[in-house]
Amino acid sequence: MFAKVFNPREFTGGHMLAVLFLFFGTIIAVNLTLAWFANSTWTGLVVKNGYIASQEFDEKTRELERQLSMGWQASVSYSGNGFTAYLKDASGKPLHVEKLTATIGHPVTESADRVVDMISGNGGTYTGKTVLAPGIWEVLLEAQSDRHGPWTKRIRFTVGD
Repeated sequence: MFAKVFNPREFTGGHMLAVLFLFFGTIIAVNLTLAWFANSTWTGLVVKNGYIASQEFDEKTRELERQLSMGWQASVSYSGNGFTAYLKDASGKPLHVEKLTATIGHPVTESADRVVDMISGNGGTYTGKTVLAPGIWEVLLEAQSDRHGPWTKRIRFTVGD
């Protein structure tokens, strides 16, 4: 009775070859796809030479502590094709610096990075023109003050639809 309901076919060498090609072909296709995505996105490299970066660690830590002790604050906004940064000193008053540069890009890739020269406005406001697509962005603000020296701040922000 079983033979009438289910008619099994003979499993040949050709069937086994097809199973092997499908099995290993799937594994190879997935591996190649993952390798392509890994190679085409952010490298994950933060410093080019870890040994040299380790030698500069103490100096960079002192510089960061100096900048934190200044108590400066920054916030950013984006609308249309205008990027705006707001700077305040430790007491919350608008801050004026001689030069402010904004390096804007995506957190995980360097392909969309751009440098925007910011123009000083009223009350610690600095504006620059750039067009940003919707998504998550990160800005590195680099301020230069003749009286206080350099100051940097990283801020992540989202651009909506």
